[in-house]
Amino acid sequence: MSLVEITEVTHNIILDMRYATENNFTRQTIYDCSRCFLRPEALTLLEKAIVLADAQGYRFKVLDAHRPQYAQERLWDVCPNPDYIANPASGSHHTRGVAVDLTLIDKDGQELDMGTPFDSFDLSSHHGSQQISPEASRNRYMLLGIMMSAGWDFYVNEWWHYQLFKPREFDLIKSR
Repeated sequence: MSLVEITEVTHNIILDMRYATENNFTRQTIYDCSRCFLRPEALTLLEKAIVLADAQGYRFKVLDAHRPQYAQERLWDVCPNPDYIANPASGSHHTRGVAVDLTLIDKDGQELDMGTPFDSFDLSSHHGSQQISPEASRNRYMLLGIMMSAGWDFYVNEWWHYQLFKPREFDLIKSR
């Protein structure tokens, strides 16, 4: 098993690895590596999505991708809610290297309004939420359309989270 690094230069994206900073729901640095990694299978689909977003005048800001097991454990310690954080005992799609958290940005690098910030763990962060503005709803559907057209599956409770289909077929990555 190997992970592939994704960089701003090689993939025309912006990296804002939130768990490598205190700018996340825990207000703690969860892991100290601000680099971004995915399995090759996930990278192939991300590259397709990048092309689709670019054709519409957008880019991605990647907020999280592969995360080490110890980071999953830290997140669970802060928020042991399986609706939003996978129990580290069974692993997460992120610890398998097959999930990415992201948002869309415009040509000026500004995030599109998605109705809630990343890591808003409530009903307003769910796909199809009626608790957000029509503009935010359109932006979410645009992101969803791009990602699904590229071959990604989504998690209904988090507008920012996309994963490979059948993610549990991939082994947990024990360390990086």
